[in-house]
Amino acid sequence: MIATFRQPGIKKHPAMLEAIYPPRDQEQIPMKPMQWMQITALSIVGICTLSTGLTADDAKAGSQPNIILVMTDDQGYGDLGCHGHPFLKTPNLDKLYSQSTRFTDFHASPTCAPTRAALMSGRAAFKTGVTHTVFERERMALSSTSIAEVLQNAGYTTGIFGKWHLGDEDPYQPHNRGFDEVFIHGAGGIGQKYQGTCADAPENSYFDPVIRHNKAFVRTKGYCTDVFFQQALGWIKQQHENGKPFFAYI
Repeated sequence: MIATFRQPGIKKHPAMLEAIYPPRDQEQIPMKPMQWMQITALSIVGICTLSTGLTADDAKAGSQPNIILVMTDDQGYGDLGCHGHPFLKTPNLDKLYSQSTRFTDFHASPTCAPTRAALMSGRAAFKTGVTHTVFERERMALSSTSIAEVLQNAGYTTGIFGKWHLGDEDPYQPHNRGFDEVFIHGAGGIGQKYQGTCADAPENSYFDPVIRHNKAFVRTKGYCTDVFFQQALGWIKQQHENGKPFFAYI
């Protein structure tokens, strides 16, 4: 089974209080390349209960399914054909929907960084120090444990491809938060820059973007979403050939 998760915009939420707390510290998914992959349906609430801890011994007691988490950005609930949109045609996502386990009763933050912090940590976003998307309020507290760290300890290899948005200073970057493979842009969007440390490569573009790949900046070719998925699929294939369980966050 495949689990799909959506960025906020699913339901109307009351406006988030502007609490001034300082931080405490696409459309097409190729199916053929995925035929050889075992994909698990995830309950993020269950897996991200990090206080219990998941050890290598725990993982050996059961199976170690490969985990692929695809998270779209700024997508509303009604933006899919399978959700009844009268004009948009999304046949590939509709197919994914028909094969998926769906979670329809949940709470989500109205903006991206808090949602990602909750997803990565299994905690309410404010408890991780993430209360906004800019001005250092997007940095996930260094005391927070990420799902990638938990899975790493359970014998998984981990990779992130695309958007991180939980801190652009080195201690907050995903290579220090449990990810073995890192292929990301900076800030909350390609080319963005704000006061403080939240920034992407200067004058970056959605086409042929400069990407941070394992601590080095590289120039890529193509539209950003295609670049992220091509990189992720190549990495996934490599992990499959190595016979090691993996977690891919795209």
